[in-house]
Amino acid sequence: QLQPVESGGGLAQPGGSLRLSCAASGFTLEHHAIGWFRQAPGKEREGVACIVSSDGSPYYADSVKGRFTLSRDNGKETVYLQMNSLKPEDTGVYYCAAVPSRFVNENTCFKAPEYDFWGQGTQVTVSR
Repeated sequence: QLQPVESGGGLAQPGGSLRLSCAASGFTLEHHAIGWFRQAPGKEREGVACIVSSDGSPYYADSVKGRFTLSRDNGKETVYLQMNSLKPEDTGVYYCAAVPSRFVNENTCFKAPEYDFWGQGTQVTVSR
């Protein structure tokens, strides 16, 4: 089964940082686009950051731009989401998703329906 595996969630105070990891399970990430999504209770799942290819530039939602950084270790098997200057509104379950790169581009990589393979999610809570 092709499934990303997220880790690194937890509790952070406003202004704090967390680093999420997304590891491949049963596949290699080299030829896959990776998206990070989050969902809070009662909210729709929203795209946070994505990268289409290992040699491309990450893209970020306006709400996290300048605070979050997606990195992909030169096409290796782990993708990271460094989250700095966390806000309470960043709270939610964060998901890593993958899809073959050829099926997405910079205009579609934030759209959850484009992704075929999803991790189980990791909880991020930002609170005093």
